[in-house]
Amino acid sequence: MSKNVSWDERGQWSAEGAWGAQGSDGGRFHLDAWQARLDQLRRTHHVPGATLAVLAHGRIHELASGVLHTGTGVAATTDSVFQLGSLAKTYTATLVMRLVDAGKLDLDAPVREVLPDFTVADDEASRTITPRQLLSHTSGLTCDFTFDSGRGDDCLERYVDAAAGVALDCPPGAACSYSSLGFNVLGRILEVLTGTTWDQALKDLLLTPLGLTHTMTLPEEALAFRAAMGHLGEYGEDPVPAPAWDPMPRSAGPYGRVLATAGDVARLARMHLAGGAAPDGTPLLSPASVAAMRHREVDSPDKWTVHADGWGLGWTLYDWNGVQGFGHDGASIGQYGFLRVVPGADVAVVLLTNGGDARRLYEDLFTDLLHELAGVRMPAPFGPPAEPVAVDFAPLTGTYEREGVRITVFEQDGGPHLVYEFTGGMKDFSPPLRMELVAVTDTVFAGAGSGAYSADWMPVVFATLPDGTACCYIGMRCAPKVA
Repeated sequence: MSKNVSWDERGQWSAEGAWGAQGSDGGRFHLDAWQARLDQLRRTHHVPGATLAVLAHGRIHELASGVLHTGTGVAATTDSVFQLGSLAKTYTATLVMRLVDAGKLDLDAPVREVLPDFTVADDEASRTITPRQLLSHTSGLTCDFTFDSGRGDDCLERYVDAAAGVALDCPPGAACSYSSLGFNVLGRILEVLTGTTWDQALKDLLLTPLGLTHTMTLPEEALAFRAAMGHLGEYGEDPVPAPAWDPMPRSAGPYGRVLATAGDVARLARMHLAGGAAPDGTPLLSPASVAAMRHREVDSPDKWTVHADGWGLGWTLYDWNGVQGFGHDGASIGQYGFLRVVPGADVAVVLLTNGGDARRLYEDLFTDLLHELAGVRMPAPFGPPAEPVAVDFAPLTGTYEREGVRITVFEQDGGPHLVYEFTGGMKDFSPPLRMELVAVTDTVFAGAGSGAYSADWMPVVFATLPDGTACCYIGMRCAPKVA
């Protein structure tokens, strides 16, 4: 559907097309009604505080509810900043595409053309992994490599060097496996090509041109703003403040360390909907790069953890019964963020939260919002089927491993079970998680949820790699079978 896109004198984006000149209801966003709905759902799902930004009918509308910290009682406001977790990956991906547009980076050339010393545990992978594979989570690089490389400007260089011996989840190009490590490699590529730190490149190439004055990367920068505190607790109960506000090292930046208001996240989405243009009309991305980021590079083997049907270049891709969308989720210590964009309706919705049953809040609120504003029918929450599914579970039993994680799958008391435990440098993160599994299909199972981000049921997906190796997906991460 064609659209005429422009920016008015206030920097507000407007469009004609899906909504018509006035929108489906005269161009109005019913702020009071949605504020009441946000307040109600936030209380129902034990979320201490939340902010919501909605780009609809050509304007960004911002709402806030609850408190930033249950101990202090400081109110959440629309100018409060939250930790975005993995939503940071969309910022890094946008920066990478800016360098592609500038002719400084070839997505299909080996990483070693920019980082000659780039090394992982497999020699062939070291020589062949490309930026495109990193952006689409098809490089095989693992996700949960934890290494505090300090606060210096060399933290990314040191992190990438330290990852040289880390085992891959799967061979490059063999499968989709969510990789935070891969985005740190992209961050280091950005540093080499721009001659500055990832943090500064983000400011120079994206935050400043877009006027994102409430977006930052470092804790000391957040001190100038009202900042949300994460909260932790049992599902269905009121959470309490987390023991630490932000324990992530500086090197987590490219994959997980951006702080922002919901409104600023919506402004980033607005640039992508405007064909890559900043509010003043300056092209920050070419239309070709905007489209390339939304092109499906790979199907998602796990369509339930983050409702992902596929992955583009940095974006999670959705297919809502024929309505196409993109976005991303993010999680840090007790903070959870959700971004959904419907390009056919010129709609973007951002929800940032600081604990509680955040995923249930997202599911209920976005189901209502996206249906009213964009005609989207979101999938039902993941869970067991109404009727039991008979499955031969024996072929799936065994041990599956990836860096930092061991998954033991077995039958007990006549039913399927698993134990999920952290190993190596991550062994002290959490005690082993034990759960009974309920069959959804012969390869997809539901386990008891592990916290607010996974709600009450967690997907466990069994698949096979191209070379015939069996694997288990939990949290979008591929763990090959080793025994």
